[in-house]
Amino acid sequence: MEFEIVHIVMVSGLVFLGGFIDAIAGGGGLISLPAYVLTGIPMHAALASNKFSSTFGTAFSAFNFLRNGKVYIKAIPISVVCALGGSSLGAYVALLTGDDFLRYLLMVMIPVVAIVVLTKKGFGKESRIDTLRKSTIILGAGAAALTIGFYDGFFGPGTGTFLILIFTALLRFDLVTANGNAKIINLSSNVGSLVTFLIGGHVVFQLAVPAAVFGILGNIIGSSLAIKIGPKIIKPILVGVLALLLINIIITN
Repeated sequence: MEFEIVHIVMVSGLVFLGGFIDAIAGGGGLISLPAYVLTGIPMHAALASNKFSSTFGTAFSAFNFLRNGKVYIKAIPISVVCALGGSSLGAYVALLTGDDFLRYLLMVMIPVVAIVVLTKKGFGKESRIDTLRKSTIILGAGAAALTIGFYDGFFGPGTGTFLILIFTALLRFDLVTANGNAKIINLSSNVGSLVTFLIGGHVVFQLAVPAAVFGILGNIIGSSLAIKIGPKIIKPILVGVLALLLINIIITN
């Protein structure tokens, strides 16, 4: 399949924007996936190509957080295992049931979460993990990864955003470290999905390779800003992503 330069430029630009936003607050797929769909390629090819570009972008973002010490390492092993298990279970359940209930639940839950983030003074500004036992943090991270992993396999949109919110609100991470841990979990699940897509030959490399380059740039810039500026940039973009997710759910309902 041949593509005009305008398609490649459009996809690359939107993947850059998606990667930038994803690195700061998650939810970049809400922008990057439609970019591939707009080129007219089949949906499975769009999903595969988006997974290709987002995996590379997330890898650089995760490395940036890791290199700057913005990841709670002890929670990573159990989080990765639980996320993979949860996503597999969620995908299986999705094949047996519909997602209507979850859509309606999110329509109610997202505005409430957004209001809490906006109105709670000092939300995610400082880490308070020292008020919890290490075992509680590790087990809590596993439970969060299992739950959101299930959501990712069952429904999917905004997975990284919800991980950031749970790590911040329940496990008392600051927003930057919560973001770093979310990126590691996202990367592991992305790699698993990408391998499947590559084996099936669904990735459209003519679009995905240049988009991946721009996605990497977006993720590097976004993660660097998140690390440098912190909650001041993460918090408003987090609310913006929640609003975008709500609109997406309503439109596709």
